[in-house]
Amino acid sequence: MRIIGILGGVASGKSAVAQQFARLGAGVLDADRAGHEALRMPHVEAAARQRWGAEAFGADGRIDRGRLGRIVFGQEAEEERRYLEQLTHPEITRLLREQAEQMAAAGTSVAILDAPLLLEAGWGDLCEKTVFVDSPAGVRLERALARGWTKEEFAAREAAQESLQRKRQRADAIIDNSGSLQRTQAQIEQFWASLIR
Repeated sequence: MRIIGILGGVASGKSAVAQQFARLGAGVLDADRAGHEALRMPHVEAAARQRWGAEAFGADGRIDRGRLGRIVFGQEAEEERRYLEQLTHPEITRLLREQAEQMAAAGTSVAILDAPLLLEAGWGDLCEKTVFVDSPAGVRLERALARGWTKEEFAAREAAQESLQRKRQRADAIIDNSGSLQRTQAQIEQFWASLIR
């Protein structure tokens, strides 16, 4: 099975692009979903409780992603973010590999890896090719604010990732997601056609 990684800035539309590929027949390896699963693992919850106490947990007793995000993307929180990544990335990698094996066994020929930290976590090594989803900073900020983030949270998440320039340089193709949905979809279809020739 061929794995294609999706790169892009925060709120660039990576997941929307991945879903367009899914409509064309690709499987989607969703690192964000795997991250949700990792945060529910008992040993991850126990380590998070020991490190951050009740501050990272919701009323249901489970890790609250919003609260956790404020801890690991707050000011001078790099050490906390690194701790979280060391705790969760091995589990996310294992879950992604399991998803890939299941898809391949089911006959999926192409899978899209949608992962915010594709390069930073080393998941780019799983990919045959990568696609950079390009979108202007202003548009991305608007999308982030619509998700309920603050400008500061957007900036902190952006700063925690590899630079956009490096992501662009690593990409085998660029999809401009600054225009209409139809324009983006046409670019996706063109890239897809190059994969299945």
